[in-house]
Amino acid sequence: MSINITLLVVSGILIACGVYLLLERSLTRVLLGIVLMGNGANLLLLTTGGAPGLAPIYQEGVASTEYSDPLPQALVLTAIVITFAVTAFVLALIYRGWVLARQDDVADDAEDIRVAGQPHFDFEEDAEVPIETTEFTEVAETLINHPAEAEETPGRVRVRNESKDGGSAQ
Repeated sequence: MSINITLLVVSGILIACGVYLLLERSLTRVLLGIVLMGNGANLLLLTTGGAPGLAPIYQEGVASTEYSDPLPQALVLTAIVITFAVTAFVLALIYRGWVLARQDDVADDAEDIRVAGQPHFDFEEDAEVPIETTEFTEVAETLINHPAEAEETPGRVRVRNESKDGGSAQ
């Protein structure tokens, strides 16, 4: 089996042009990019299917190398349907944008501009955390240093702390 280099190059060019058009702000160019990428992927899938041959149905006396592979054909059919659905969706977006704003470009959002202008400091992620983060330092110290003074009951830990008046505190 030999692979046709020309079809691979054409497929690569179609996909590269499609990616370039997807990065534009105009929805029409995005739509053209999706169509180009879909056609490039279809061409690539057909190229990987190998040389054309007989139908992929078993026949008596025909070598298995003479059949064509049915999987790339099924994948191309699926890719055509997906490309058609995405194209219809983007066309609906283009139409809705034209009806509402009479423009094809995706506008900058004021909130996106505000967020992009903020410094990259996030208080929750970047703040220094103290080494001791527990609120129960007295209980933790007693449990670690003096385990005999701790009384365990189901669901609670009581620490006997002898005060001056002889009573115990929790």
